[in-house]
Amino acid sequence: MQLENAMWTEKYRPSDFSEIKGQKEIVKRVKAFVEQKNLPHLLFAGPAGVGKTSLSLVVAKKLFKDLWRQNFLELNASDERGIDIIRNKVKDFARTRAIGNVPFKIIYLDECDALTREAQQALRRTMENYTQTCRFILSANYSSKIIEPIQSRCVVFRFKQLDKKDIFTLIDNIAKEEKLKIDEKAKEALFEISEGDCRKLENIMQSSAAITDNITEDLTHSMASIAKPKEIKEVLELAIRNEFIESRKKLLDLMLTYGLAGIDVIKQIQKEILNLKIDNKAKMVLMEKCGEIEFRMTEGSDEFVQLEALLSQFVLVGSNSSN
Repeated sequence: MQLENAMWTEKYRPSDFSEIKGQKEIVKRVKAFVEQKNLPHLLFAGPAGVGKTSLSLVVAKKLFKDLWRQNFLELNASDERGIDIIRNKVKDFARTRAIGNVPFKIIYLDECDALTREAQQALRRTMENYTQTCRFILSANYSSKIIEPIQSRCVVFRFKQLDKKDIFTLIDNIAKEEKLKIDEKAKEALFEISEGDCRKLENIMQSSAAITDNITEDLTHSMASIAKPKEIKEVLELAIRNEFIESRKKLLDLMLTYGLAGIDVIKQIQKEILNLKIDNKAKMVLMEKCGEIEFRMTEGSDEFVQLEALLSQFVLVGSNSSN
């Protein structure tokens, strides 16, 4: 899919085992299953954008070759999470024989941790009854939300976030293909913002490239709608120096400039606490306050009031350490 107007998440989706980054051991084991043409039920668990769907598609393409579309059913369980989808769509596909000279079909259930418990129980029975004609690949962000009987029927692979080396390789590959110029600071910013998520990285790069082919640190931060770490740090340092009004004003300006939500700000503040020049006990107190404020926000409290309350805690910590 090398179309000019394609989304980069699809354009740069791996099409071979060798192209999947950061999951070396998992790829090695899954590749061995495919080569033997004997696939158990698989459960891929891990954060978003690290290659779970890509690996499933590569498995189908390598196993079924040109007939992969007829023998591969992809469903997103978060859209269709009730028991009917398992009883009807999944069961109908699972009970029929595979097309061509292949031993079984594959059903890929994405985000299956969103399935209700009743649907998971029905899925367990389907997995048991149709092993002759069908194998399942389940994908979940949190394996703990999958019932134990399903986990015990699968080989579980735990995917991890991509490290800096893999993210940088990906950035360099895309920059070369798209003829982009990216400096080192911009690469560091892309790594920080993406948090090891390829999909997030590719979306930010595509958004930035639509504006200019010279991608800078400032551009990546504005595209990702997050403040620069040093700007958040300045806000916190002002509060610690007992300059509450100035700190509050700067924080509100940042939120308006970057279009930040309160939850986004809390996450950035929590990261920057570790870089402040205060003692470790004070850092732990402020970390705890961040958790408390974030909980209040998710429960529906006014985010501006909560952020002001958090800044006041920084002021108190600063005045205690100066005494």
